[in-house]
Amino acid sequence: MTRGVTTWIGRTALRLAGWRVDPAVPQVPKYVLLSAPHTSNWDFVVLMAAGMALGIWPHWVGKHTLFRPPFGTLARALRGIPVDRRAPSNMVAQLAGQFARRERLVLAMPPEGTRGRAAYWKSGFYRVALAAKVPVAMGYVDFTTRTAAIGPLLMPTGDVRADMEVVRAFYAGKQGRHPERQGPIRLEAEDRSGSASIT
Repeated sequence: MTRGVTTWIGRTALRLAGWRVDPAVPQVPKYVLLSAPHTSNWDFVVLMAAGMALGIWPHWVGKHTLFRPPFGTLARALRGIPVDRRAPSNMVAQLAGQFARRERLVLAMPPEGTRGRAAYWKSGFYRVALAAKVPVAMGYVDFTTRTAAIGPLLMPTGDVRADMEVVRAFYAGKQGRHPERQGPIRLEAEDRSGSASIT
């Protein structure tokens, strides 16, 4: 499927659904795209459609078992990247390797990791960006304004608290389809004693 076709599909689907897309896109070839809030499957679908409308067809991470026959070919055609989630550190290495092997890669990751309320965001997006030395783009859907967009870039420094303060400030007030399911925008590493860093 060509970029022109995917752009048309994304724009048409969002227009028919009554959504507006901010046309600004990051001018870098590789980044981790946050998909937040993630309170229902529709939050992720809308953000993926927004990416298509902007000429970006993001890749996404899927459990390796999804890529077995008979659906594996379809999952890859839809730009899925299989990872074995049983070993989190290995998952980071797998995805950092994907960035190293490709000239261009936009990898969408829902940091909440669940459609229900959670005490913390998953740190995978942060660890992958840090390991791959690529920025994080703050993508969002906001059901209060029916707006989808890709916000500013953040280059992780390893100082989790400082970096997450930037993330919290950006996402303040943005609501998913079920805002009651949104938990705090916080990584578990921020609550550990001593230095809040991820290496």
